[in-house]
Amino acid sequence: MRSILTFVLFAAMLCWLMFAPIYKHVFIVRQAVLQQEVDYLLEIGASGAYGYIDAAMIAASRNRLASWGLDPAKLIYEVTTTSGADATNPLAPVRRGTGIVLTIRYPYERIFEIDRLIGITPPDEHTLITATGMKMSEYVP
Repeated sequence: MRSILTFVLFAAMLCWLMFAPIYKHVFIVRQAVLQQEVDYLLEIGASGAYGYIDAAMIAASRNRLASWGLDPAKLIYEVTTTSGADATNPLAPVRRGTGIVLTIRYPYERIFEIDRLIGITPPDEHTLITATGMKMSEYVP
């Protein structure tokens, strides 16, 4: 009986040691992809040609992130400015010197579920990975 229990515990520990790093890398890649997308959207949106991040840019961003395996329906975009102006309106671009702040959130889902094997409680699947950035608008009318 004791040897069976030892085997089961050893097998669980071995599974966790083999697969936990893979899931942690998936999390790290998701975080990096979200941050890269935030930086890209801010670079385009805050440029002198635009001064905004509109729905079309966000839709294109969702498609790019979907190519990385993220569910576009679960992505949450939040676009604000340091002055309180609307940064999503292409008819009223944010003027030079005003910061555009972009936040993209995505749920952890059940990525750390394997940690239960060794007694670590994983974060709630609805907890969100967050990537945020700010760039000063360069738009001059």
